[in-house]
Amino acid sequence: MPSLKKIDSLYEKLHDKFPPVGKAASFLTGTGVLTANSMGVGLPIWTLGAAKMLTGSKHADKALIAITKYWINSNNAVIDHVLPHKDWRISLPDDLSEDKQYLLISNHQSWVDTSIVQYISQDRLPLTRFFTKFNLIYIPVIGQAFYFLDFPMIKRFSPKAMAKNSDLKKQNLIEAKRACRQLKNKPFALLNYLEGTRFTSEKHDQQNSPYQHLLKPRAGGLSLAINALGDQLDSILDITIVYPDGTPDYDDLWKGNIRRLGVDVTRLKIPDALFAAIMDGGYDRDEATKKMMFDWLEDIWQQKDARITKMLNEFE
Repeated sequence: MPSLKKIDSLYEKLHDKFPPVGKAASFLTGTGVLTANSMGVGLPIWTLGAAKMLTGSKHADKALIAITKYWINSNNAVIDHVLPHKDWRISLPDDLSEDKQYLLISNHQSWVDTSIVQYISQDRLPLTRFFTKFNLIYIPVIGQAFYFLDFPMIKRFSPKAMAKNSDLKKQNLIEAKRACRQLKNKPFALLNYLEGTRFTSEKHDQQNSPYQHLLKPRAGGLSLAINALGDQLDSILDITIVYPDGTPDYDDLWKGNIRRLGVDVTRLKIPDALFAAIMDGGYDRDEATKKMMFDWLEDIWQQKDARITKMLNEFE
């Protein structure tokens, strides 16, 4: 469209001729759209969310998802037209569908990661949900949207608290499984950052991680999701994200500072014996199942580590 090309050209010229002005213009536009969207969808999300909780209405649920997709797609439009000179290399399978059910796993380096996953998912995957902390529910609009949209929300308890009260961990698992099962009869993409936290050199050294670019993977959340949803999953997708110019802060995205980005999405095949054992509940009670799971993830992580090296080298 001519008007969009003019917008693209304007921001490109600002970034080229007056970089500080260009970054400020992109940042103000991006944060302005984010703020306006959040304010605009707040009341509809609350209204439809309450209707869904009180009545179980599928129509309210579908409307909630439609509003959320509009919210995300508007943010993605800012990325497309307000952030110039992007060398973003994105590789995905050709046969993904918004009408299917996927588990996603990804490496995790920055708060930007989730926005990138949402960006690459547009018109390719269902609405992406992810495991999140329960206390985020107190963030206006966003926190309630997580709850109404059936994001699995986990309460974080200290090891000391769980040692005193073993029921705390059980309550967490029950709530997470409930949230997962809420997704069973609708399209979904459920994202799990297997490292459990963002990668830093300090955390890498503290763990004595055997991987160059990754922290050690955790298996509990993925096993829980497979157990709750596995009988109808279409695929497990492995997302690898690289930032060749260094790990960005969240504001770097909206300033247009992320010029180079690599994303690679591949399908994973879980071994039949492991899948059957997890579906039988073996991960929570059987050390042999846990070992099978960690052996499988170790192989995936070794391949991902090598893939990250290759992707970074391709930008040189």
